[in-house]
Amino acid sequence: MRQHSLLALDGSAGYRSYWTLLISVQMGALLLALFCPPATAQSDAVRDRAVRIVALGDSLTAGLGLPLGAAFPATLEAALKARGIVTEIANAGVSGDTASRGLARLAWSVPEGTDAVIVELGANDMLLGIDPAITREALAEIVRRLIGRGIFVLLAGMRAAPNLGPEYGRKFEAIFPELAVKNDLLIYPFFLDGVATDATLNQPDGLHPNAAGVDVIVSRMLPIVEELIARVKRRRPA
Repeated sequence: MRQHSLLALDGSAGYRSYWTLLISVQMGALLLALFCPPATAQSDAVRDRAVRIVALGDSLTAGLGLPLGAAFPATLEAALKARGIVTEIANAGVSGDTASRGLARLAWSVPEGTDAVIVELGANDMLLGIDPAITREALAEIVRRLIGRGIFVLLAGMRAAPNLGPEYGRKFEAIFPELAVKNDLLIYPFFLDGVATDATLNQPDGLHPNAAGVDVIVSRMLPIVEELIARVKRRRPA
């Protein structure tokens, strides 16, 4: 009876077939080991790599009037590094952007591999007197899309100028805490806390922080940003 098994070694042809197969398997295993690191190594790499954060905002994030290294994202990254926390914080601030414009560029502003996003939008909506319902809808959609991609969100709130009236101010300022509660987001209630209206911490326009003002913002935001990073790390492999 003819043996069809690959393990039938009753002839030279069988031996040749067996050794050819064995060598092929060994070579395949070697290549797999070289180019596909073990799952434990991959897990270690994911756990230990820098936390990738995108700061999505307007001129307050972009650092209008400041050197790039003095803008909020770079200053925050440096402050975290000084605490032994390694991050990569991308500056996705665009001067003049409203919440709707931020939404329009969300896909390319927040690349794949991003762990978390600090959303700082709404100031220009307020300055332009845009209906708070429009601002709310845009911010809600930004949050929805980021959560759908598995990205953690820290929402930075904004306050309305008094000259817009109490009704506008109430509707506008309610956007941020309500979105945070609804979506279980971290929130920093007022991005310019401790800086707004202080001439020594602002540029001559009275709207944009100077380098010292950015330092104040970063120092006040550090605890909530550290919690954002902790959320990212808790989801990584143990």
